[in-house]
This record gives sequence, structure tokens and C-alpha cells, in this order.
Amino acid sequence: MTTLETVFIVALAAKLIAELVLDALNRSQVAKNARELPAELEGIMSGDKFVQANKYTLAKSKFGTISLLLDAAILALVLLSGVLPYAHQLWIEAFGEAAWSSSLFLVIVMIALSLPGLPLEYWEQFNIEERFGFNRSTRGLWIADKLKGTAVGLVIGFPLLWLLISLVGWIGDYWWVYGFGIMFGFQLVMMVLYPMLIIPIFNKLTPLEDGELKRRLMAMSDKAGFKCNAIQVIDGSKRSAHSNAYFTGFGKFRRIVLYDTLIEQLGEDEIEAVLAHEIGHYKRGHIPKMIASSAAMMFAGFWIVGYLAGNEAFFAGFGFSSPSIGIAFLLFGLIGGLFTFWMSPLFNIMSRKHEYEADAFARDVVGDWRPLSSALRNLSEKNLSNLLPHPAYSGFHYSHPTLLEREAAMSSCA
Repeated sequence: MTTLETVFIVALAAKLIAELVLDALNRSQVAKNARELPAELEGIMSGDKFVQANKYTLAKSKFGTISLLLDAAILALVLLSGVLPYAHQLWIEAFGEAAWSSSLFLVIVMIALSLPGLPLEYWEQFNIEERFGFNRSTRGLWIADKLKGTAVGLVIGFPLLWLLISLVGWIGDYWWVYGFGIMFGFQLVMMVLYPMLIIPIFNKLTPLEDGELKRRLMAMSDKAGFKCNAIQVIDGSKRSAHSNAYFTGFGKFRRIVLYDTLIEQLGEDEIEAVLAHEIGHYKRGHIPKMIASSAAMMFAGFWIVGYLAGNEAFFAGFGFSSPSIGIAFLLFGLIGGLFTFWMSPLFNIMSRKHEYEADAFARDVVGDWRPLSSALRNLSEKNLSNLLPHPAYSGFHYSHPTLLEREAAMSSCA
């Protein structure tokens, strides 16, 4: 076993153990109050819903443990068995090492690696989600989504990989700087094009219909100093009873998207508060901050790939006979998560700070914190949210503060 393989095993084991411990801590936290509503949740969730939410949390957690073990086993098998270098060598002998060939190899490998997880995804959708009343998808729709997703990945991913790999021959050692520029530019363009070109492949987007709700939301947007070009409704109910709202695009292309399930589940004052929260992200500059953070991470990633691509010992450590930019991308993609996992609490701290700021903005625009609180309570109950997660688990897995934390922050400054 090479030194790099040893490092990989240690990193994989450390992440796996950490995630299993976090899951166990969270399950223990849930089990302590599994059948009795804690005093701090009285008036927030009914006793029956609390019991159901705990069952849902435990079911998802146990399923997550199985997924973790399967993913770790597949990753270890792929990187330690020698199958990847062997398959790559056969591919080179058959198709050569041109940019198109390397790109196609990467796409095929990534598709192949996704296949073992499909039975688990199916089980989650049509067993767990079905059992708790969230699944609204059909098996035909589920299969169509997978086929469409694969097709979209091929259409977008293959040309991008071909371009990035080609940069090495065109530019030389500093290809990664230009590669970062291309990918960052592509990311910005997709923020605009994604709702126009990609979402319609899977969902139907329609303008919010005229009426009291639209009038109220537009009036609130004007009050918040946000010129809203479009409020659209997405038919999320065709797949799930879960609800959401999100902000997409920037500049004159910005738009708010509301799930139809959100409109079904909340009153007009609550929807107004949710929209004010989403506008708060824009007005408080969270979107450019997140873009800048993403750019910094992307730049670091390209620098690492650029360094690894010229390091023969790195490839030899995983059984490859010679350096390859395509394989550098592949190995970085497979291994990177073992290290970025430990940065999750830092990213979550930043994300939570943004949520608190958006909550405060919504409270100030609406004139009261209670409508947003009511919306969050309704959504927590209808989505069977875990309102009392273990602090360590929350630190690694919760990008949003808990309901109790958000209410405390909003009400303390009212």
C-alpha cells in the first residue's frame, strides 16, 4: 500500500467515523424526547406531530447511515482495488488521450459511480417519503427525472470538461487560472440561464396569478426597496409535499420562486414574511458574498488540481502510470469531500448569520416578527422538521438556525 493510499484510508475513516458519531448523537437526542413534547415546543408543534417528526427524523437518519456506509465502501473500492487505473489504461488503448476522449471517460465514470446509489434513492422516495406522506412523484416521473438529469449532465458537462482539459495544451502550466475564469463565468451565466433553460425541463414555472396575494407581495417588495421583476410559482407538488422558496438570478434577471406547496400551506401574511426574508438576502448583500465565497473555493480547487496534475507521485500513489489532467480532476472530485467536510461548520456559521440578518430584515419590513415566526412554525410542522437537533450535528449539517434560535433572535430585537 502506498503512502497516499494510507492517507486516503485515514481521511475516509475519519470522516466516516465523525459522520456516524454525529448521526448517533442526533438519534440519541431525538430518542430522549421521542414520545413527550418538551416544554419549549409547547404551542409550536402538536404532540402528535412531534412524535411523527421524531419518527421521520429517525427513519431518515438510519437510512442516511446505510448511504454513508455504501458511499464509503464504493469510494474505497474504486480507489484501492486498481479498477480505475485498469479501466483508464484500457480506455487509452482504445481511444487515445485526446481531450474529447479524456472528457468522455470522466463522464462515463461519474455516471457509473452514481448507479449503485439509485436503489437507495428509489427506496427513500417510495418508502420513507411515501410512508410519511411527502411523496407525490410517480415511478415513471422518477425514472424520467433520472434520464433527463443524465442527459443535461452530458450536454453541459462534456463540453466543459473538454474545454478545461484542452486548456493544458493551449496555454501550459497556468491553464488552471484560465480554467477558473471559465468556470466562474459559466457559474454566473447559469445563475441567469438555469431558471430559463434547465428548470423548465423538470418543472413548470408560471407567474403568480393576479389577486390579493400578488398585490400584497408586490406592495411589500416596493416598500422593501426591491424592484421585483417576477414572482414565479413552481409546481413542486408534482414530486413532493415539502415546500420552499428561493431567490435566483441577479441584476435585472433576479426573480423570486415560490413552491405551490408553500402557497397551499401558508396564509397571505406568512407568505409575505417569507418573501420579505428572501428579499432580505438580496438587500443585505448575501448573494454577492456567497458568490465571492464560492469563487474563492473554486480558485483554490483549480490551484490544487493544477498542482496535482504535474505531480507524478500523486498519480503513482493511486496506481496510474502517468499524469493526466482528466484523472487529476477525477481524483480531486472523489477525494476532496473527505477534507472539505471539516469546513462545514465554518460555512454553516456564515450561512446562519445571513439567515438571522434576513429574518431581521423581514421583521422590520413587515413591522412584526410574528408573521415570519408563524410561517416557520407551520412549515416546521408540515415538513416534520427536527426542532431539537444535537448541537454538534446541527453545527455540521444545519445551514439554517433552528426555529427556536430564529424566534429568540427576532423577538429579542423587536
